[in-house]
Amino acid sequence: MDTTAVKQFFRQHFGYTPAHVAWAPGRLELLGNHTDYNEGLVMSVAVDKYVRIAASPRIDGKIELVSSAFPQPDNFWISELKHNPAAPWADYVKGVLVQLRKRGVHFSGFSAAIHSDLPVGVGMSSSAAVEVATALIVRQLFPYSLTELGASIPPRRDPRGRLPPLGAKEKLHLARVCQAAEIEFVGVNCGLLDQISSLCGRSYHVMNIDCRFHTVDLTPLFGEAIVVCDSGVKHELIGGEYNELRENCESAAQALRAKSLRSVELAWLKANRGSLNQRQYECAYHVVGEIQRVAFAERALSEDDHRQFGQYMFLSHESSRDHLKNSCPELDLLVELARAHPGCLGARLTGGGFGGATVNLVAYHQVEDFLRHMAEQYKRRTGRNMKPMVCQVVDGAE
Repeated sequence: MDTTAVKQFFRQHFGYTPAHVAWAPGRLELLGNHTDYNEGLVMSVAVDKYVRIAASPRIDGKIELVSSAFPQPDNFWISELKHNPAAPWADYVKGVLVQLRKRGVHFSGFSAAIHSDLPVGVGMSSSAAVEVATALIVRQLFPYSLTELGASIPPRRDPRGRLPPLGAKEKLHLARVCQAAEIEFVGVNCGLLDQISSLCGRSYHVMNIDCRFHTVDLTPLFGEAIVVCDSGVKHELIGGEYNELRENCESAAQALRAKSLRSVELAWLKANRGSLNQRQYECAYHVVGEIQRVAFAERALSEDDHRQFGQYMFLSHESSRDHLKNSCPELDLLVELARAHPGCLGARLTGGGFGGATVNLVAYHQVEDFLRHMAEQYKRRTGRNMKPMVCQVVDGAE
């Protein structure tokens, strides 16, 4: 893990070497669009694009944050964790600090520098990576353990100063802290997918996440490359579309007398169409079908049938486009161009939608040709330059 850039950035700003560095990877959702907050199934991977935070403790009770992506630093007392309109990017850090404090985690002031090579607004969960890296850097600076009930006995460092790795249960508690930060402080009513993916990733494996029971199973993925194509259309989840989709899904489940859309069968949905308005029905139709697609795709992947898995990706995109309506012309074009290439097994929008990127499963030996094809064709059809990005599947945050 190369932490040179973030250490340099810290030194540049604060004038000394940081005490600790933490990092968290972004994620790509391969399948399972908007199923997480419906207690559904999702397949995702952690990828080799990271948010890194370098930090050192302070004794004046202040927190000073700088980010290489934003010119405006933020400086505040630990007793005043409030929104600063001049530095909205710091909300993701503050939200986590608020949640940790709620759970009885004690911390004092610190200086922190954030540096990222994770593209923002593409749908690779840069926000969740900032939240996870924040929770981990606070753990490095002021060691804490979390249980269901909050903070417990802090972990001890080994003779080399290292903390013990997080166990599966604690990763889940940490993911919930980060999710609560985004819901309560940032204002995005998100599911748990992004935070779990950033914490629980395993290199060369797909995570099969059950969002009702919060379990993570791993299935190997060898022989194919994962390519991200950025549409160039920024997606901004705080814009309200995401919260609106969630409200439609939740009110549909209520009208169907179900705990969540996870409990709804397609036949029951169709039989009770009359109890839903048009938009509720469309959202529910997508989610119920998508949960089914993930279940089938998990089986295809475990049987090493990557071509079948890719077909589910194409079907997922069509459903997002036609029913959930969270695609856009540029994303549809990228999927159409990908489908036309013989090396592409599957393609779909990834993340919240309304812009952002597509994720593509491509045969390794045809990757170079696929990258050239996508860049040339997208430029020809839209006039925009687009540089497709090959992503390695990596381990989760540390």
